[in-house]
Amino acid sequence: MSKVIVITSGKGGVGKTTTSAAIGAALAQRGYKTVVIDFDVGLRNLDMIMGCERRVVFDFINVIQGDAKLKQALIKDKRLENLYVLPTSQTRDKDALTQEGVGQVLDELREEFDYIICDSPAGIERGAHLAMYYADEAIVVTNPEVSSVRDSDRVLGLLNSKTLRAESDGREPLKAHLLLTRYDPARVAKGEMLNVDDVLEILAIPLLGIIPESPTVLRASNVGMPVVLDDKSVAGKAYEAAVARLDGEQIAVRIDTEQKAGFLQRLLRKSA
Repeated sequence: MSKVIVITSGKGGVGKTTTSAAIGAALAQRGYKTVVIDFDVGLRNLDMIMGCERRVVFDFINVIQGDAKLKQALIKDKRLENLYVLPTSQTRDKDALTQEGVGQVLDELREEFDYIICDSPAGIERGAHLAMYYADEAIVVTNPEVSSVRDSDRVLGLLNSKTLRAESDGREPLKAHLLLTRYDPARVAKGEMLNVDDVLEILAIPLLGIIPESPTVLRASNVGMPVVLDDKSVAGKAYEAAVARLDGEQIAVRIDTEQKAGFLQRLLRKSA
């Protein structure tokens, strides 16, 4: 059965698009036919992070408005057999998205794909609302900072009240997961960031994973590659573990960092 998952948060810059690309790629690696949709009309970045910006001919808005067929707009990833991207428009605004049009596209995608990942824009306006409206599950992406957590709490309120599952009798409630990104234990120890328990106490949803602050995330984005395809990235491994949990595996959440790995390597070299 096909599943629609929205990647959302209230605050910009927390890593939603990076997360959408990583989760989509990790699901495809696990054998699921997956499509990632960019809902950030006018400010699209998903195609760049996925490395397919030069292959965009038609987009999500073209499909909604009937100017192109869905198959014409879908871009097949060249690295992963099961991964596809549906880019959005750079020249239109979010008013080009309609609830009916989004629903029709998602219904068509449900017939072909196991997972449909909706990369939401920041904020709580129209684009973000339509990205979450038809979702079966949500991954709320949050940095361990007070402003980010507060905005995510506001988004949780919308997920619980302004989605199709919330409005429909007889449907199971939308399931929300927390993904904590850009986590730096050293800054947490100094009191510059919230710790994991603080964030969980405020948001009160299950923890899907902790993604450490890592330069490999930026490097992967700059070369148009989901970070899970970097075998040496601690952040990539953390995303893979998060997707394993999403897929039902019972894996303990660990906090691994690039700094920790470097220290261990230096220690091993000294003892050799």
